[in-house]
Parts: sequence; C-alpha cells; structure tokens
Amino acid sequence: MPILSTTLTTLARSLLAVGLCAAASSSFALTVYTAGPEGLMKTLAAGYEAQTGVKVDYFQGTTGKVMARLEAEAANPQADVLISASWDSAVDLDKRGWLLAYESPNAAQVPAQYKAPSYVAQGLSALAIAWNPASNTPRPSDWADLAKPEYKDLVNMPDPAQSGTALELLSGLEAANSASAWSLFESLKANGMNLAGANAQALNPVLQGAKAAVFGAVDYITYSAQAKGEKVDIIFPSSGTVVAARPMMVLKSSKNQDDAKKFIDYVLSDAGQQAVADTYLIPARADVKAKRPTLVEIKALPEASAQERDGREALLKRFSALFAR
Repeated sequence: MPILSTTLTTLARSLLAVGLCAAASSSFALTVYTAGPEGLMKTLAAGYEAQTGVKVDYFQGTTGKVMARLEAEAANPQADVLISASWDSAVDLDKRGWLLAYESPNAAQVPAQYKAPSYVAQGLSALAIAWNPASNTPRPSDWADLAKPEYKDLVNMPDPAQSGTALELLSGLEAANSASAWSLFESLKANGMNLAGANAQALNPVLQGAKAAVFGAVDYITYSAQAKGEKVDIIFPSSGTVVAARPMMVLKSSKNQDDAKKFIDYVLSDAGQQAVADTYLIPARADVKAKRPTLVEIKALPEASAQERDGREALLKRFSALFAR
C-alpha cells in the first residue's frame, strides 16, 4: 500500500507539473485578432516566434467578424493585438479608451497620417476596379464607366455592411463629390450592380467570368490573384480613390503588453514589412519597397475628416436602403 500510495502521489505530482507547465506555456502565448491575408499572418506569427520564442495564436476574419468577436468578449477580453482593415475601427476604439498608447521605434519611417499615439498602419491598400479583360466589355477608366449599359448586371461591389474598406470608399466618394456621388450610386443600382458579401466574394465571380468588374476591389487581393495567373486587371480610377490604411493596435486589456509591443515592433521591422510587401500590400514604412504601384502612382482622394467619419453610420443606412439590404 505505501508503494502504491507513493506511486499515485508521484503521478499526481507529475500531472500537476505538466498542467502547470502547460498553463505557464499558454500564459506566454500572444493572441492576435486580424483582418487581412491569412498567409501574411502565418508568416508574421512564425517570424515573431522565431525571434522572441513567444507563440502567437490568432483569429482571422473580416473586419466585421473580428470587431464583433472583440465586442462579444468585452467582459472577458482575449486579444492582445488587433489588426483591422478599417482605420475607423482604431479611431473608435481609441475614443472608447480600449487602446494602449505605444509608439514603436520602427515607426519612424511611417508617414505621419498613418500613425497615431495608440495605433499605426501595418500596410496600405487602395480601392480599385478589378476588370476581367475577357468579359467582352470596354476597359473602364473611372467609376462612372461601370454604370454604362455595357456593364448591365455585370458589376459586383463588396457589401459595405461587411467590408470596412467598401464603406470607406463610399464615404470618400461622397465627401469628394457630394450629390453627384449619390447620382452615381443610384445609376449603379439601376444598372444592376450587385452587393456580394465581403471582398473575396465580390471578386471571385469576376475571376470566373460570371461578372465583368468589381466596383471597389481591394487591390492587394486582386494583385495576388493576378500573380497566380488569373486574368484580371487592376485599374485605379482617374477621378481618384480611397487609400485604406490597415491599423495595428495593442489593447489596454492585454495581459501581455510587453510582448504585444514587441509584436508591433516586429511587424514594422525590415522582415515584417517585407512580408507585408510580399502580399501586395503597400508597406507602412516609406523606406520599404512595394511589389505593386505605390501612393505616388495612385490619385488618392483627400484623407477623411472627423466629420466624414462621424457620418458613416448614416451613410451606410442610406446606401443599404438604396440597395434594399
């Protein structure tokens, strides 16, 4: 009996030790919630872990899904770092006091408009027209071309209720063009433009030939498809488009704030920004070379004002009503 008792005691201690080790190991894991290319997140997680020894767990989804999960966990926060596809989400969370102020030393080469005391761009993208040259439609050069009869029922748009970048595009066009922007939206509706879920859902029918073009395609997704051999052109409209910065931020509720700061540092390092460039995003750092057209080659609409950002909820309601969503 003493031998058995001793054996059981030893086993219990061993199991307890294993449990404690597992708990200790998981306590050092960093949790990142991210919208954007999954391949990029895998690369960044692997690089960060190799450099620091800290494991990265992540949840990948659209900006809408990521923000919904963050809100659902408000009483018991799980995320340490958030990477969004919508600059508005960072502005909103900062106003609510959810973000930790941190300026990475690697952010020195990030242009001033793409960083703030509590968040900084991971990379940038621009909204474009994705056009299938085999669609038997004329090559478009501006947004209004997609409202022409040749494009009747052949245009998709990412649903701005699901895509933060699509909402930014609507907002930018409205701010730049006022009433004429709504005339364009109404013409697109009358011409049969379809709201087709998130960004990839809008693009896939164009790649397959069922549709001719995407109004407001996320350029890096389209460049990636092109690099894989898909027949698709990326056209930046002559009248201007929205440049969408993808903000990274450390949540104030994080229990791993030091590691979270180091993750931001890593993403803004040479290796991290090269990984960003490899996914056809424009790197946040101006000194890192992109693999696609950069900001100097794209006519960008003016940066959004606070008034414009505040009006986006009403804009979405009006646009959704127009398209009977």
